[in-house]
Parts: sequence; structure tokens; C-alpha cells
Amino acid sequence: MSNPLLDFSDLPLFDRIRPEHVEPALDTLLAQAEQALEAVVAPDFPADWTALSRTLDTATERLGRAWGAVSHLNSVADTPELRAAYNQGLPRVTDFWTRLGSDERLYAKYKALDPSRLTPEQRQAHKNAIRSFVLGGAELTGAAKQRFAAIQERQAELSQKFSENALDATDSYAYYAGADELDGVPEDVVQAARAAAQAEGKDGHKLTLKMPSYLPVMQFARSSQLRERLYRAYVTRASDQAPEEGRRFDNTDVIREILALRKEEAQLLGFKNFGEASLVPKMADSPQQVVDFLRTLAAKARPYAERDVADMRAFAAEHLGIADPQPWDWSFIGEKLKEARYAFSEQEVKTYFTAPKVLGGLFKIVETLFEVAIRRDQAPVWHECVEFYRIERAGQLVGQFYLDPSARNGKRGGAWMDDVRARWLRPDNGQLQTPVAHLVCNFATSVAGKPPLLTHDDATTLFHEAGHGLHHMLTQVNERDVSGISGVEWDAVELPSQFMENFCWEWNVLRHMTAHVDTGAPLPRGLFDKMVAARNFQAGLQTLRQVEFALYDMLLHTEHDPAGDFLALLAQVRDEVAVIKPPAFSRTPHTFSHIFAGGYAAGYYSYKWAEVLSADAWAAFEDSMDEHGEPSLETGRRYRQCILEAGGSRPAMESFKAFRGREPSIDALLRQQGMA
Repeated sequence: MSNPLLDFSDLPLFDRIRPEHVEPALDTLLAQAEQALEAVVAPDFPADWTALSRTLDTATERLGRAWGAVSHLNSVADTPELRAAYNQGLPRVTDFWTRLGSDERLYAKYKALDPSRLTPEQRQAHKNAIRSFVLGGAELTGAAKQRFAAIQERQAELSQKFSENALDATDSYAYYAGADELDGVPEDVVQAARAAAQAEGKDGHKLTLKMPSYLPVMQFARSSQLRERLYRAYVTRASDQAPEEGRRFDNTDVIREILALRKEEAQLLGFKNFGEASLVPKMADSPQQVVDFLRTLAAKARPYAERDVADMRAFAAEHLGIADPQPWDWSFIGEKLKEARYAFSEQEVKTYFTAPKVLGGLFKIVETLFEVAIRRDQAPVWHECVEFYRIERAGQLVGQFYLDPSARNGKRGGAWMDDVRARWLRPDNGQLQTPVAHLVCNFATSVAGKPPLLTHDDATTLFHEAGHGLHHMLTQVNERDVSGISGVEWDAVELPSQFMENFCWEWNVLRHMTAHVDTGAPLPRGLFDKMVAARNFQAGLQTLRQVEFALYDMLLHTEHDPAGDFLALLAQVRDEVAVIKPPAFSRTPHTFSHIFAGGYAAGYYSYKWAEVLSADAWAAFEDSMDEHGEPSLETGRRYRQCILEAGGSRPAMESFKAFRGREPSIDALLRQQGMA
């Protein structure tokens, strides 16, 4: 079997997949999937769940897994050749999934199924499938159906183009700074920048717009000119405001077309706008409910945010000689104020968070609380820095995951979890397929032979993505479409990830996951206490920033006319919500990948919505901790069984109520963030 994309005997052969494998693999897999589709829609094929699954789902799952491997490599190991192969295959794959999801013959077969003969898991999957057919255009006919399919294909192209522009705009920028410009920047960042310049045979220090380089400059560089230079480059990426050579990555027209197509798609399905269509499979009932929720949160956070800004203005004038703070000054002022108020700096904290130690601490809490063991494992990988692990319970394999921690060119920014395959009691061979996940971050790499250093925020990000991974891997559901994260409402899917972040604020966890990079000493208790005191530093500002993004997203997909100016709407939202306004040249939407290339369209509110769920769930752990601050294993077991193991096999509210005994309350979130 020479094409690695056609080998499903075990894990993906990431080290062997080449761009030239993509097209022939799709030829084979699409043909098999088409054949399976035609077989199950034949009049004499029984309307039977297992028969449908054995014939159709096994074929489409192979297609999904192979294309998933290609998409993953496109995100973490982008090359011009792979990008070309991906873009060539994308319309074909999109076309197949669109036709499958709107096939009225298949829809009729699913409607003919008798739900009373299904297991509870199958009934939930069946209910979701019927809903997906409706949202996939299965009830459309004639020209409307053709137009719907054309919209899906074009949207897939545009989302990919948006993503490419954002990545290329980020990767294409570099500034080579002199040593004198880097006064105040942490030594490990300076060393990494120097090494990056030397690797290119250049003088100075290479600064980029990737987070491990950009953020420390904004927080610590004493040079306002340097901060302004990087800030302007960062907030104008992929826009008409970028420097001349960067305007070829402008996403303006891409955004306009995406918004117009989404509105048209929603109206074809009988909805007024895309926001309404987006919420059908979510917990929230209506766009108005979401908008009301966000505005309530903004009203509660605003007084705290106003106080945050007043504090920074006063501090900047008195201690930093900055009488009129500019947009590129706020991160610097905030960092200096935090250092002064709480007598510690992020840089001091970072020296205790070596990547191997943080990972060990994460594994320890997961193993203890969820009664599993995590071990190193072997698998073909796409980059030398990627690690592979297995999770076991009582000696039995539960799941496996890849960890790709480091930022590099050709890898898109941010952090995410994605599934490689789902848990599934396979209908073709009766074998239990165990789940596999990707955990992807963009942390700094090691410098001068020392282990990579993470900020506390980085550590929290790692725990966040691990929470998604646990949701996917610890499931005990055997029906693929509702196992793990599959079938979970989008606005509940962040519950397990945000829940895990809380452990990064627990002394009994942190002391096991810190060791000073030079001395090996654990984080001092005094420093930890200062971090906890500073935990809700500028919580009001941070809440308003998230509300601003979420409200903009929902209004963009409900009230906004796609022919209108989407930047004018952002200005309007900022007038309502923000207490610090970015400059007129800022182009936030142009790299807002979550909503234009990442599945969060009319769904960005999910982060705040799920924070309510996660804060309330965490309160159950706080209530059950013993006198030593150790979480109750019984509570951990209940959480695992009610939330993680149940996956998407029932509505998220049912799972939450099974764990908490009641519906969630916003009070826990406000209390946790010091805004009660």
C-alpha cells in the first residue's frame, strides 16, 4: 500500500504523507464513499441503523480521517506544495459532504428509521442527523438546492483563503532590532531573537508577530517606538492598512463575501439571518438571548473595567512619565502596574515554568483526578518537536494524543484541539476503536540548551487544550457521532477546557509543576500568593474585550447588512462596550480567524457562555476540597462520568444537571473573577 493516506490499519503515517498523495487518495476514497451512498439509498436497502452505519459511515469515516490528516498538516506544516494540493482537494471534499448532507434519498432513509428500536446513544445521534439534514439543505429542491451547494463550496474556499492570508501576513513580517532597542525585554526572548537573526545570517535581533516574540515586546520593551512599530504591524495584518508589500494578503473582500454568503445560506433555509441558523444546534435559544446575556455581562463588568483604566492612567502619569497613553502603551503600563502593585513580574514567574515540568504537573492532576495513567507512546509525527502519549485505565487503552507545543513558520497561530479519530464500536468488524486527539499550541522553543519556558498564561492554555482532549478521549460512548466532543452543543464544548484552567491557580497543583530553570527550586509560596492576589487584575477589562468580540460577532451575523461597512459596526460595538478604543487604523476583523475560518461564526459568545458552566462546575470542586486543598476524588469521578464520559450522547444541560443537581448560575463566574 504505497499511499499512506489509504492506510487505516493504525495511526496516520504523518512522516510519509506527501502533497502528491492527496489527489490519488481522494480519487479512491471519494469513489468508495459515492459507491456506499448509492448503495444505502437504493429502494431495497433497509432503513436500519446498523446496516446504514456499516456501509456508509465506515466509508465516510475513512474519507474524514484521510482529509483530516491533510487538513492538519496544512495547519501545522504548511508548504506551497501542500497548500496547492489541499486547495485542489478542498472543493471536491466540500462538494461530497454538501451533497451527502442534503441528499433527500438518504434523508428519507433516516426519517424511515424507527427511533424506538435504537439505543439511547443512537436516538440522540439520529435526532442530530435529522436536524443536520435540515440545516444541510436536504429539504431544498431545484435551483435553491444547487445554489446552496455552490455556497458551501465557495465558503470553504474563502475560509481557507482567509486563513492563508492571516498566516502569510504574520509569517512575512520581521523587524531586526538593535540591542539598544530591546531594553527591558526578557533575556530569553532577546536570545531567541538573536539566534533567529543569526540563523538567517543577519545582524541584530529578529522580532516577529508570533506570540512568543510579539507579546513580551509589548509588555516589557521600554522603547515606545519599538512597541509602536510592532503594534502597527500586528493590528494591520491582512488588511488594507498593512505596509504596501503586505496588502496582497488583505482579507477585506474575503470577509464581505463570506458574510453575504452566510446570510444567503440562512435565508435559503428559511431563517432571517445566519445567527438564527447558527443557534439551532446550540444551547442558546435565540440571538436575542445571547445579546441580552452579553449586555448583562458588560454592564456588570464595566465599573471594574473603568477602574482598571483609571488606575493605569494614574500610574502611567506618576511613575512612567506617560501622560497620554497610546494604544501600544497599555500592555506595558499594565505589566508595570502589576509588578508595582503585586511585587512580581510575569518574567519572574516564567523562570519556574519549564515546559517539561508543567507537562508533568498536568499529567499528575489528570491521572489523580480521573483515575488514568498517561505514558509516552510511539507514532509517526510531522515535526521533531511533536510528542505522542497514551492514556490507560486499569491497563486498558482509553485514548492517545499528539502534543505539538512550539511556534514556527508554516504553523498557524493560536492553540487548538482536534480529533484524529473518534471512539466507535465499529459496525464493520465489531472492534472498539479508541479515540485519538491533536493538542496544538504555539509556545516558545528552547534557547541555549535550556528547556522552553512558559508564561503562566501558556500553562493555562496547555491545560485548556488538555480539557478539550480529555472530553474527546475519556468518553465511554460507543456511537461515533455522539462520542467525545461529537454532538456536543458548540456553546457547551468549552466547559471541560475552561474547567481545567482552574487547576493552574491551585497551590497543590502548581508546586508539582514548577522548577526554576537554573536552580530547580519549586515556585515559592510567597510568589504564588502574589499571583493569586493578581489573578483578577484587570478582569473587568478582559471581560469587556471578550464581550466586544462576541457581541460584534453576533450582530455581524444578525443585524448587519453584508453590503455595509463591517468596520463601522465594530466601531458601534466599541462605543457601547469598550473603555479602551483601538486606533482607527486597527483591523481586528481581518485576522479574526475564529469566526471567519474556525467554526465560531455567530458562536464566539460560547466562550463566555461556557465560562458560566465551567465556573459553576469548578465551584463543586472548591466545595469538596479537604483541609489540605486537595480536590475530592469522588467529585472528580462524578464530573468524569456526568460530563466527560457522556460526551454528546445527551443534551449538555442534562449532563450539567446530572453533575450539579441544578441549572448553572452566572454568580459563580462573577465571584471567581472578583466582580461579585
